[in-house]
Amino acid sequence: MRIREIIILFVISIFSIQAPAQQSSRTKELENKRKSLLEDIKQTSDLIEKNKKSITGILKHINLVTEQIKNRKQLVNLLNTEINVLNEEIKSKELQISNLERDLLSKKEKYLLAVQKMHRNKNSYNELLFLLSADDFAQSYRRLLYLKKYSDWQKTQAEAIRSQQRQIIAEKATLEGTKIEKEALSLLKKNEENQLLQEETKKKGEVADLQKNSKKLQNELAKKKKQADALNKEIERIIKAEIEAARKKAQSQPKVERKAETKGGYAMTKEEQKLSSNFALNRGKLPFPLRGKYSIAGRFGQQSVEGLKNVVYNSNGIEIKTTDGNNARAVFDGTVTAIFKIDGFQLSVIVRHGNYLTLYSYLETVNVKQGDNVITGQEIGKIYTDSEQGTILHFELWKENTKLNPEPWLDK
Repeated sequence: MRIREIIILFVISIFSIQAPAQQSSRTKELENKRKSLLEDIKQTSDLIEKNKKSITGILKHINLVTEQIKNRKQLVNLLNTEINVLNEEIKSKELQISNLERDLLSKKEKYLLAVQKMHRNKNSYNELLFLLSADDFAQSYRRLLYLKKYSDWQKTQAEAIRSQQRQIIAEKATLEGTKIEKEALSLLKKNEENQLLQEETKKKGEVADLQKNSKKLQNELAKKKKQADALNKEIERIIKAEIEAARKKAQSQPKVERKAETKGGYAMTKEEQKLSSNFALNRGKLPFPLRGKYSIAGRFGQQSVEGLKNVVYNSNGIEIKTTDGNNARAVFDGTVTAIFKIDGFQLSVIVRHGNYLTLYSYLETVNVKQGDNVITGQEIGKIYTDSEQGTILHFELWKENTKLNPEPWLDK
């Protein structure tokens, strides 16, 4: 990170620490989103330059750059919103201070007039004589109460004036802090816009270079497709075998209630039905299948790269780039039903969660065995590090025989 970026982030972080109570809920919400985006950008930056020797490695690199550009655009838009909100807060605070100063001036003028009038009255009438000149004791007592109340009023007004003066000083300090934060955000926005321009320019050059090697790219993608098809075929074979095994158990063990959610689906025990329901209830809340730094290098479904002609490929899951030595982790409680190896995907592990299944591929070693019960967050195995593409986890989610996009299920 360059010195300028560090200074920007330092200024923003210092202000955030000093004035949390002065922030509106809207400002705080935007600040939290900004911090999250900055963290995503930092993580992707740490991973983006590693291992892009092969053609498909370069393609994944471009995917990371694309993700980085998307995040940075979101950050610039968010910074615009933050600056607009701060402008409104500054405008509102300036109006508030103006009203407070006008009200303070009015209080001072009224107080001065009252003091002057009392001073003139004191010159004309001695307070003691004022009391003694009463017609009777009751009137004298009422005059005494009047003088006391007037004295109390003077003290109250004097304290009100002092309190309002302190409030104005505090509001001006808040206003100045908001202006400083706005300046820091404006500087950060300008820096992010420059970074965005550089990344887009660099991406165009890399895409152009890749287009020159389109034939080689197509050959590598065809090879990857063949490997992906083999993985998909093996998963379907395993699922079919598990469905058949569950059906046979239902027939041979009539006392154990088993029920499939769909016709021809996996017949679940009551425990598996409960597990499946809990899994479904956790959509959007499942932990990421690894810890530490990561970035999505490949998304689910049909994919293409802007600027690359006739380059379309499909993915049954997501590919997550992370740091060397990282481990895959179970996203939910379940049972390991298969461990196998497919060319191009290294070791793969399938964990069943009722009629949902999760797949963890590109593993160098595994820490579980078939039949093991695993819990949420448990290490499944060490992710393989490829010299050309880096450390990437391939993660899939299935329900019965249907492939699902994992991203909406994960709490990122």
